[in-house]
Amino acid sequence: MIRAAETADEPRIRACAKEAYSRYVSVIGRKPAPMNADYASLIEAGHVHVAVDPDNNLLGFVVFYEDHGNVMLENVAVFPDAAGRGVGKKLIRFCETEARQRAARAVRLYTNEKMTENLSIYPRLGYVETGRHSEDGFDRVYFEKPLS
Repeated sequence: MIRAAETADEPRIRACAKEAYSRYVSVIGRKPAPMNADYASLIEAGHVHVAVDPDNNLLGFVVFYEDHGNVMLENVAVFPDAAGRGVGKKLIRFCETEARQRAARAVRLYTNEKMTENLSIYPRLGYVETGRHSEDGFDRVYFEKPLS
């Protein structure tokens, strides 16, 4: 099940981000941006949704928000012990469904160019690379999925 994140979810969301992204610290040379995000503020703003199992254990989360007629998929992360079960894809599909309901033109996202598996995952989900830029000290690859 996917539901809006609640304040009480924040410690598990931070733990999920840490576990999901820690393997990239040595590759990137610093913590990826999601490891430093202010999840309390993002939850309060209604930008975070969580995937939970039937016992309400958090499996992963997604952060997205409206941005100039589009939806920005800021972050998707899954606990490593829940990886490979389609949780990440369900969270991305949830974001896309919400974007359609909001009449967004597209879902946009970016990933670090050193997270090479993402560079092949997103195109398989219908995302097209739109550019590469350095931003906030990270080399990012930008993708977009039109919704029309």
